[in-house]
Amino acid sequence: MKIGLDIMGGDYAPKATVLGAIEAYKQLKEDQKLVLIGDRTLIDPILKDNNFNPDLFQIIHTTEVIGMGEHPTKAIVQKPNSSISLGFTLLKDGEIDSFASAGNTGAMLVGAMFSVKTVPGVIRPAIASIVPKAKGGCGILLDVGANADCKPDTLLQFGILGSIYAEHIYNIANAKVGLMNIGEEEEKGNLLTQASYTLMKETELINFIGNIEGRDLFNDKADVIVCDGFTGNVVLKLAESFYVLTLKKGMKDEFFDRFNYEQYGGSPILGVNAPVIIGHGISSPEAIKNMALLSRDMIETKIIDKFKIAFN
Repeated sequence: MKIGLDIMGGDYAPKATVLGAIEAYKQLKEDQKLVLIGDRTLIDPILKDNNFNPDLFQIIHTTEVIGMGEHPTKAIVQKPNSSISLGFTLLKDGEIDSFASAGNTGAMLVGAMFSVKTVPGVIRPAIASIVPKAKGGCGILLDVGANADCKPDTLLQFGILGSIYAEHIYNIANAKVGLMNIGEEEEKGNLLTQASYTLMKETELINFIGNIEGRDLFNDKADVIVCDGFTGNVVLKLAESFYVLTLKKGMKDEFFDRFNYEQYGGSPILGVNAPVIIGHGISSPEAIKNMALLSRDMIETKIIDKFKIAFN
């Protein structure tokens, strides 16, 4: 197993990414190797400062970096030797089994679509995120930013992708799928949610429990919450603010502590032909470590094969 990690991506790279890789190494088995993609002249001194043997990693040297503010499509094409572009080349060629980066989100999406492409039958891939539940455990929210505008059949597919991910990564069998809406009644919502409700109700591919409202996000009503990427991103950013607010207010609460993005590492792009994970731009070493471990879990469970079977 080879886990690809972009060392140059993120606001605190390369130090945070290298330190995160060191921590991830401690939890990996001997046959699970981290492949660091980035500028070796920057990586080696950090490893030396931490008394870590560089031979324990495979390091792919590159000197270009796609900045956070660069245009994703142009950057991928114009910077083929960047850490993100090179990572996707390695992923496409089978040199690594997964690829994760806390860098430019758009470039990660474009790179995944251009290189490994979508699973046959999947209309649009979705970015999934974790939602802590008040009584423990977690739920899956998708899409949280890949698709601002969606069609009903796309939302149905998000429900399928989320259900498979919940089962094989978080051991949630027969996940309850809810459609985010402004009311529980079937006729509520806009044209998108009304049409999506009909499609989701009629299929046997998911365990659809109907509409849910924003207040149901953190209870046990649904395990997988489906929405368009515009709505999902607003919800995600609001949820992330809870943890920051508790810190500022000097509050210590186990539930709100679970809103800390570091625990989950990153958000997978579900529906592409390889495990691809996007990390938070402000990723700390702890977040990078957990992003690498999530990559490992996605490889071990062969979740991409599960997606392919579902959409065959």
